[in-house]
Amino acid sequence: MSSAITEIPVHLPKLLALFKTVVPKLSNNKYKGQYGRIGVIGGSLEYTGAPYFAAITSIRVGADLAHVFCHSKASSIIKSYSPDLIVHPVLDSEDAVEKITPWLDRLHVIVIGPGLGREPSILKTASNILKLCLSVQKPVVIDADGLFLLNDNFELICGQRNVILTPNVMEFRRLFGDDSNAARQKMALLGDGVVVLEKGANDKIHIPHCNEVHTMPLGGSGRRCGGQGDLLSGSLATFFYWSLQSNEPNPAYIAAGASSYFVKRLNSAAFQKFGRSLLASDMVNEIASIFNKEFENSDS
Repeated sequence: MSSAITEIPVHLPKLLALFKTVVPKLSNNKYKGQYGRIGVIGGSLEYTGAPYFAAITSIRVGADLAHVFCHSKASSIIKSYSPDLIVHPVLDSEDAVEKITPWLDRLHVIVIGPGLGREPSILKTASNILKLCLSVQKPVVIDADGLFLLNDNFELICGQRNVILTPNVMEFRRLFGDDSNAARQKMALLGDGVVVLEKGANDKIHIPHCNEVHTMPLGGSGRRCGGQGDLLSGSLATFFYWSLQSNEPNPAYIAAGASSYFVKRLNSAAFQKFGRSLLASDMVNEIASIFNKEFENSDS
């Protein structure tokens, strides 16, 4: 394997055309759940919005069901945001892993981290859930405090498959360090089953095993309200499931590129209406129109 990083600008029209072939066509012959069942591990008393935004986005873009496994004190609050989410108040219980385990078989992709918080007992539970998901090769998206969990447990994901990390610039530095050579060497330990979507002005998709960095174009706006990363992780979970269901190679790359572009477009559309007042909830309201414009097959 070469030690040099190959930086590749993403050919956006080609990527979007490819993703349109991955989007499943709606059919009356399908039953509830076949377009995606997403699980979100997160939600604490302080952070109730993050798991909501991740879960609601996953079903707004087209998954059928979204489950949130959260702290008991966050459950009622998250339920009040939307009756469309299935909320489980289990993360702080002593037998949380035992309660969550039966649900994992029913879910297609698990998002770990939105609003998780850093309470040691909750992080331990999240770590055990992650280990369980990895042991059965359950596709996983790791974001926010799920990434914090990896700072001292990096080896958990090395050599694993169907894992996407979504760090922002600071989370990326904490996880891989400031030195580019050391970061490249550490990233190489991940193997060929882990993709890293580094969020920034230009999102970057790292393919660790072949030292490739695919750079997404600029997009969105200068408005950096909270919650946008949660929209990314939620849409990414659904896109990941659809990509895995297709016969296309590199499903994590396809999903990462599509979700990066999608959330930038949501931000841009909402910014045109609200400017500096833009909120993540405004972006959620743009999901239907942007998805229909950018991704919907005309013959579906």
